[in-house]
Amino acid sequence: MLNRAVVVASSSSVSLLPNSKPFFFSVKNLSGFRSSSFSGGFIRRISRTPLRMTTPNLTPRAMAAAQQLQNADQLIDSVETFIFDCDGVIWKGDKLIEGVPETLDMLRAKGKRLVFVTNNSTKSRKQYGKKFETLGLNVNEEEIFASSFAAAAYLQSINFPKDKKVYVIGEEGILKELDLAGFQYLGGPDDGKRQIELKPGFLMEHDNDVGAVVVGFDRYFNYYKIQYGTLCIRENPGCLFIATNRDAVTHLTDAQEWAGGGSMVGALVGSCQREPLVVGKPSTFMMDYLADKFGIEKSQICMVGDRLDTDILFGQNGGCKTLLVLSGVTSISMLESPDNKIQPDFYTSKISDFLSLKAANV
Repeated sequence: MLNRAVVVASSSSVSLLPNSKPFFFSVKNLSGFRSSSFSGGFIRRISRTPLRMTTPNLTPRAMAAAQQLQNADQLIDSVETFIFDCDGVIWKGDKLIEGVPETLDMLRAKGKRLVFVTNNSTKSRKQYGKKFETLGLNVNEEEIFASSFAAAAYLQSINFPKDKKVYVIGEEGILKELDLAGFQYLGGPDDGKRQIELKPGFLMEHDNDVGAVVVGFDRYFNYYKIQYGTLCIRENPGCLFIATNRDAVTHLTDAQEWAGGGSMVGALVGSCQREPLVVGKPSTFMMDYLADKFGIEKSQICMVGDRLDTDILFGQNGGCKTLLVLSGVTSISMLESPDNKIQPDFYTSKISDFLSLKAANV
């Protein structure tokens, strides 16, 4: 049986109630999510106003077919903030997509707030800041939100006990963000070197103090990690199963698509027979966090991404305008397919069309 959870949070406790269907994290009462102060970007405590997380409607809302972007100025002037996905929008692998620097400069010059949200959990916000710098982009760390950060922020928001540990199936980004949040952890890339010798009578031990298993993209994924994570989730009472994302593919290079974090999450779903709590896109956790942190009205946000089932659904779940770019995963044939039920407000080939479409309408 699959699991659903309803989390009711107050200033002192959080309860996780099992039910019957898988769910994504959604903040329904944002006023209950405010905190008296922030430390390192994490929520330090939840106010007394109850916060209820329920299952959002994951069925895309019925929409008219997406419009091809014709008037960039009209869209730019209609919002205060642009949230950009990174892989397939800003870069592919380690290669910057043409026209990105000029486009971002133009939006900043018009006074727009820019935020960069990625489901890739391999890097921390600080590490992503260095990648932006290497690519010649001037992006502040406070403008970057990765799913590695979201996992740690979520644990912080529910007051995850500091005497409990987190087992990580993922890479350095998750470890760094957990460390910044003050959580104990084990696993990560080091467990990629571990092997299991399957001999008669062998019993694999695990740490009974693990209270959460966080699964993200992991190039060092192996059977040891699957078994260790499975034991923690199945045998440790109340152990949380958290996924940074369930992306099917990712852009490790600009030459082809590669199996994404969803493949690692899927292995644990199969062995545990349980669905994870997802903190990355299309869950609204990061959207609610950003709106609260910056004081943004969601109707004043445009979400720009290359994936329908993560980026565009993320924007729609958050009540934002949405722009699909065809520079990454989604092709025009995929968008126009009768099987596709997710339609953005607008689509265009790449974000630098903001510049050419501006010029065409002058």
